[in-house]
Amino acid sequence: MKQEELPVATNGRRVLQPSGWPQPKGYANGIMAEGGLVVTGGVVGWDVAGRFADGFVAQVRLALENIVAILAEGGAGPEHLVRLTWYVVDMDEYVFNLKALGKAYRDVVGVHYPSMALVQVVRLVEPAARVEIEATAVVPH
Repeated sequence: MKQEELPVATNGRRVLQPSGWPQPKGYANGIMAEGGLVVTGGVVGWDVAGRFADGFVAQVRLALENIVAILAEGGAGPEHLVRLTWYVVDMDEYVFNLKALGKAYRDVVGVHYPSMALVQVVRLVEPAARVEIEATAVVPH
């Protein structure tokens, strides 16, 4: 596809969807954007006192809320996300909770689906963490 034929996403971003590929569900294959870059470190599902939420879905919700708070510090919102990388300690925990995860995601981020990757890891730095998420956002100039 030529650049001018790419599907347009919000805020000057373009979704990159190769012709003939199956439509992804809950993520984008790629995003093209110009603007100010906001990058988070690995964000976990704990509150300002360092207490972890109880359970996988609750930790995901809080991690996403924490990401939104970090983005706001950089003048960005969830609609500016272009990439999320999720690190989980148990892939089955993720797969078995897809419906609840989808609801938590939409409640916090909305129906904006950036490029995403999901990786199972042996453990995270914080022993109580079930998930850690890195985010990249681009704020249009």
